[in-house]
Amino acid sequence: MSCRLSELVVQCTDPVALSRFWCAVLDYVELGREEPEDGIEIGPPSGFGGAAPTLVFSRVDEPKTAKLRLHIDVNPVDRDQDAELERLLSLGARPADVDQTGAESWHVLQDPEGNEFCLLRQRLPEL
Repeated sequence: MSCRLSELVVQCTDPVALSRFWCAVLDYVELGREEPEDGIEIGPPSGFGGAAPTLVFSRVDEPKTAKLRLHIDVNPVDRDQDAELERLLSLGARPADVDQTGAESWHVLQDPEGNEFCLLRQRLPEL
């Protein structure tokens, strides 16, 4: 027997804004919401139980203050890395400095609440 990664929980101060950002990044949809917006789960349009994990944005009062120990990596599916970088920046992502050398094949970014994630180079097929 084994386990399967089913969801990732991201603590944040504004679950609504962060879920909208990540829905646009991943082409996900809102799957469920705790009232009053203390938690929002997003995932693939096919819903729960697929190959891709869902993301749950859980409200906390304190803002992020340190580099994450776990981060998300994303790959473009329908364009090259440069075009996807432009799209992510237009959605509200910001470049992040985590002591890169500049020779990396990926881009380190932050979502609107400062959570680091990487845009990798390899284009993957859509699920």
